Order: sequence, then structure tokens, then C-alpha cells
Amino acid sequence: MKTSHLQVTELTCVDSLFTQLVELLGACINDGASLGFYKPAQTDLLQQYWHRTNNELRLKQRHLYAILSDDTVLACVQLVPCYKQNGTHRAEIEKLLVHPKAQRQGLARKLMQFLEQQTIVQGFRLLVLDTQTGDKSELFYQALNYQKSGEIPNFVSDAGGQFNATSYYYKVLSQPLSSLLSPS
Repeated sequence: MKTSHLQVTELTCVDSLFTQLVELLGACINDGASLGFYKPAQTDLLQQYWHRTNNELRLKQRHLYAILSDDTVLACVQLVPCYKQNGTHRAEIEKLLVHPKAQRQGLARKLMQFLEQQTIVQGFRLLVLDTQTGDKSELFYQALNYQKSGEIPNFVSDAGGQFNATSYYYKVLSQPLSSLLSPS
């Protein structure tokens, strides 16, 4: 599959793609990604998750960016702005998902670059995220210049009761050129 022509789009609700998003999340979990759910993925829990996410999208409490090919979701990522008065300059990245059949084609990088461009335009200056320590995603985030700030031991568990650490990453974003040129 060629991915150079694929565009990232923002989804404001997931109604028409609900089944695909449930399948995408389940495929990533069953492929070994630590995304807040145990393997094997349970469809009813994934459906509940996407219903909650859809409500937050409608309330504009969350942003969802996706890459589609012929109305098929290949990948997506979420951005959750901080609504605390002293934290409106930051947002959290959640659930970067690339379907296992579409991995290693640059989709995650494309999504993250788009997300960073959008966040700068929206006025965010700090992005944060977490991922399971030792997961392949750590190298990916490091390659995108995210800085590891630390680990929390025993943060998540697997279906067998084994505990794993979580690593936290951040990236300070540069200001857009237009804000540097505007008079103070």
C-alpha cells in the first residue's frame, strides 16, 4: 500500500467509523500494544471506550486525527487539551493507533507531524504522553524528539497480573512564526 497520497483529517464524531475504530483498537491491543486494555481485546469494553470518546469529541474536549484510505481508517491519534487554568498551554497525546497491517509505512510519523502542526496553531506549547516502558513506541517518540521525563514502576498490569512501568515523555513546541512577528 502506498501512503504518500494519504491525508490526515480531523474527525469531530465517530458515528460513521465506530465499528472500524473498535476493530482498529482491538487489532492493536491483540498485536501487543499496551493501550489501557487487556489482551485479548474485549469488544464490549472497546465499544464503551469509543462511545465515551465520541461524547468528548462532540463536547470539543478531545481531538481525533485519522488517516483514511477509501473510507477505511488506517491510523489515528487523539489530543486532549488541559482545561486547568494554569495548564491551557499543554495537551496530552493519547492512543496513537496504526493498524498492524499498515504499520512500518510512516503513518504514525505523518499523524504526529500533523498533530504537532495543529497544536502549535491552536496555541499549545507543551505536549505530553505516556507509554509502557520498554515498548517499541519509546524509540519512535525519541526519534521525534520527545524527551523522557521519567518512569513510574508498576503503573499498568497485564491480564496475567504482571506489573509494568510506564514512561512519560514531553515535547516543548516552538512558537509559530506569526506570533513572533506580532507586536506586543
